[in-house]
Amino acid sequence: MEPEPLDDDGIWCQLLRPERAASHRGRPALFLDRDGVLVAEVGYLHRPEEVRLIPGAATLIAAANHAGLPVVLVTNQAGIGHGTYGWTEFQATQARISADLAAEGAALDMVLACPFHADAEPPYRHPAHPCRKPRPGMILHAAERLGLDLAGSWIVGDRAIDLKAGRAAGLAGGVQVLTGHGAAERDAAREVATGRFRVLGAESVAEVPALLPLLAAS
Repeated sequence: MEPEPLDDDGIWCQLLRPERAASHRGRPALFLDRDGVLVAEVGYLHRPEEVRLIPGAATLIAAANHAGLPVVLVTNQAGIGHGTYGWTEFQATQARISADLAAEGAALDMVLACPFHADAEPPYRHPAHPCRKPRPGMILHAAERLGLDLAGSWIVGDRAIDLKAGRAAGLAGGVQVLTGHGAAERDAAREVATGRFRVLGAESVAEVPALLPLLAAS
């Protein structure tokens, strides 16, 4: 297994398709939360055999790939901070996700994961780490690395914190899905909307491909 791609701040930052990075400069991106959005929520997912793509996830990502839009996964990983599992398990789980996507003709461009949490074990204890959603650090890091147009980008999440991170990063909008924790988060997600940040609701990622023209036109 390849070395863990941790940056100087302890954030997982993995570029999966470096050969395409140059073509992404100046483009809007599709940001995705992982658990409950891309894959089924199981609670601290860290076993590859428990990975289940949510129906429609691969179709959405493949459509974004075809449109030339970078797809960036941004995920809080408190389980690492709490010591429930480590980066080795995270990496193996991500490898399974990538393999399952590839089997359906889809690929992520970048994966960022933040293990920091206010109640985590050292060295991951931090009262308000700038990369832990709802703060926008992971999105900003991806934008700097890939040269993305954040003003035209969207984020898809099941929780209000996903949308808040997108709003704080200056994205165009967010889509809140009802999978994962989404059913309990719909009202809170709607309240994230402002005059500059649109919030749309969807049953799942299967409904999101209709939004891709908004990104491609940016």
